[in-house]
Amino acid sequence: MNPIDRMVSFFSPEAGYKRLRARAGAAQLMNFDAASRGRRTYGWKAPGSSADAAAFGHRARMRNLSRDMIRNRPYAARGRDVVVANVVGEGITPSIRMEGGQGKGQDKTQVEAALQHLLTPDIDALGEYDLFEMQGIVMSTVFADGEVLVCRRMRNPRHDPQLRLPYQVELIEADYLDMTVQSHGKNLVVEGIEYGPTGAIEAYHLYNEHPGAVQNRRALGSTRVHWSDILHIRRFDRAGQLRGVPWLAPVMMTLGELGDYQEAQILKQKMAALMAVVIEWEDAATRPANAGAGLEELAPGAVVNLPAGAKPNFTNPPKIDGYDEFMRRGLGMVAMGLGISYEALAGDLKGVNFSSGRMGRMEMDRLVRMWQRGLMIGQFCRGMERWFREGLAVKGAALPAFTIDWTPPRRILVDPTKEIPAMIEEVEAGLNSRQRTQRELGRDPDTIRAERAQDLVADKAAGLDPVTPQGGRAADSNKEETDEGE
Repeated sequence: MNPIDRMVSFFSPEAGYKRLRARAGAAQLMNFDAASRGRRTYGWKAPGSSADAAAFGHRARMRNLSRDMIRNRPYAARGRDVVVANVVGEGITPSIRMEGGQGKGQDKTQVEAALQHLLTPDIDALGEYDLFEMQGIVMSTVFADGEVLVCRRMRNPRHDPQLRLPYQVELIEADYLDMTVQSHGKNLVVEGIEYGPTGAIEAYHLYNEHPGAVQNRRALGSTRVHWSDILHIRRFDRAGQLRGVPWLAPVMMTLGELGDYQEAQILKQKMAALMAVVIEWEDAATRPANAGAGLEELAPGAVVNLPAGAKPNFTNPPKIDGYDEFMRRGLGMVAMGLGISYEALAGDLKGVNFSSGRMGRMEMDRLVRMWQRGLMIGQFCRGMERWFREGLAVKGAALPAFTIDWTPPRRILVDPTKEIPAMIEEVEAGLNSRQRTQRELGRDPDTIRAERAQDLVADKAAGLDPVTPQGGRAADSNKEETDEGE
């Protein structure tokens, strides 16, 4: 007991007992050092804000900083390219599967013909991007800004008869959100997004043009757009989160400091490479008229006439030590914060073998599949599919039920000679299906099946012997494939 406890216990044993019991209970509860307040945790910030309130008022600032880093910092641009290339690559491909049959016939042909609306620049309101290019831009914008909006624009078939379906889409940045609107009726509007009584998004208040354009064609004004005409693509990290933050947010400070460190090292190298010849003349010697010219800015290889009475003091720049190790550690932190491998970010393959390269790719591939499923397929592709079906309904196309399968891009194999036999063994052992394995490699099973049947028919018509696969089961497998093709 401290002196106060002893004094309280002397005058009131009951009050002293309560103090001791409370103190003992507090000691039992406070077992987490991180929750303590003291020298070791000084400067730690831990506000109890909600998921969206954590970035409230700072999203525009973080977006601008992120964009500037991608423009001017090579590792930020590299991180974006790695994420986009692995998540989207050549594109997440849609394929039609008719329900209740093999999907062969006029119905599937009609759906595939309408699907060309997505696979051509007709889908873009600007007439520039097809579905695959949009996927890359969407993922790139989510990385840089944390979120992107895709707006549906309905079209009149009489004015746009070339369109297969009566709508187009436009990709717009989060800058279009009107931050000045505070409410709409009884609904709350926060940073341009309108929330209903349940907290769900009901509408978006969007400017008619980008507020940061060089020159606006008309006065800025905002319009309320219903949520069904907007796809809001962003990454969710917390429960109840409805807004996104730039992908670079956790590593911005580290990236900025690494960039400053690199610039300082480059300047130090330039100073170390500065070698000049300085000539000091005697007092009685005849000096040139321009003696001393060039002392203000010494250049490598310069010859400078030093005036009498002036003696040079050369700087001795320190030797650069530990640069590689420091940069490796720093870029490793950035790579971890972005969810990609160090080798992919830095392009440094020193000391990498098959095992280490595969282990690094395994962790990265898990994250990539999460982003593909949650971001691109779950939000963008499914949203485009919903609009596609609604477009067919508006056009009045009476088609049977069908399913659209979305196949991610082909995963680059670290060592195909080892990984492909392992996949074959999984299929033969019943641990995986052939079509699932094909989809994991970024290939469409229906397309492969049709092309293999065509190859067999064409080879048979040309009198060629069937290709014998490894494993000694050529006759049975080729006979089965020929029967399927016929």
